[in-house]
Amino acid sequence: MVKGVALVTGASRGIGRAIALRLSRDGFRVAVNDLPSTQSQLQEVVSEIKSKGGESLAVCGDVAVAEQVEKMVGTAAEKLGGFDVMVANAAIVNMGPFLETTSKDFTTTMNVNALGVFHCYKYAAKQMIALGKGGRIVGGSSLAGKQGQIYSAAYSSSKFAVGGLTQSAALELARYNITVNAYAPGNSIIQIIPFLG
Repeated sequence: MVKGVALVTGASRGIGRAIALRLSRDGFRVAVNDLPSTQSQLQEVVSEIKSKGGESLAVCGDVAVAEQVEKMVGTAAEKLGGFDVMVANAAIVNMGPFLETTSKDFTTTMNVNALGVFHCYKYAAKQMIALGKGGRIVGGSSLAGKQGQIYSAAYSSSKFAVGGLTQSAALELARYNITVNAYAPGNSIIQIIPFLG
């Protein structure tokens, strides 16, 4: 039984990929997103979903760019027949000593991890409101968004921002029957590998 349409950002690998596969297994038609440079990996996710009887499509785009997020939400809704769930999972991990973190490092991290989540929440909510059925919006936070961590000034800041954004959006969007929540995992192997030597 089809439960609806979901869009998962940052779905070419790691947590996003796992979420996309699980949503498909649970009966959702799933649009998967990541940067254009990950097109082949995204197609592998789409192929895996289809091989198990699911329906999926890839919608490449940069969550830091509002127009691209608006377009991918619209494409998912049009081609998959609705829009019920947004999982704003895309993020980058920019680790390094506080005194060596540049303004560019900080801004780039915030643009993807915080502004990108804002774009996903906003355009998903607009689509859900237009369809009039409510929906579920979920953002990717982190334990680093609950307690600051060493070598993590930019990343922790961005994830703390997701927490505040999620709470504010939840309060405003509840009247449309849209719930907004965030999950906060610890480190994944994808994040740790670059620091193992």
